[in-house]
Amino acid sequence: MQIVRGRAAGSAPSQSRTDTFTGTVWADPVLPTTNGNTMNSVTFCPGARTYWHHHTGGQILVVTAGRGWVQSLGEPPQVIRAGDTVWVPPGERHWHGGTADTIMTHLAVSIGPTVWLDEVAEDDYLAALSVVAEEVTAR
Repeated sequence: MQIVRGRAAGSAPSQSRTDTFTGTVWADPVLPTTNGNTMNSVTFCPGARTYWHHHTGGQILVVTAGRGWVQSLGEPPQVIRAGDTVWVPPGERHWHGGTADTIMTHLAVSIGPTVWLDEVAEDDYLAALSVVAEEVTAR
């Protein structure tokens, strides 16, 4: 057993993520990468998001602050809020990020390597916004 208080010694410093993210995104590694597995606390500014991607062993997202979206390819976007936990099965193409007007911070546990794909197009992101807005209005 290992207890990590805050973050493990030897973890990389907080990083601005740019190559596979749109907008302003900060990642704070909680544990060093081990066997391709990673654990990061990730904060998305409003409108920021990942590129489409998948994980060879799946991913767990635990939302710790704010409100955001997650969407799997071919599915409608889902609103996620502080306290929510998301399981993304191995190989499932998806993206996640902040809403247009709020930050979102989540703990991301990625099992195995991440396979990065294309950027979520602005038109697709805006379409996701409209779908979520319709759902919220209908409630």
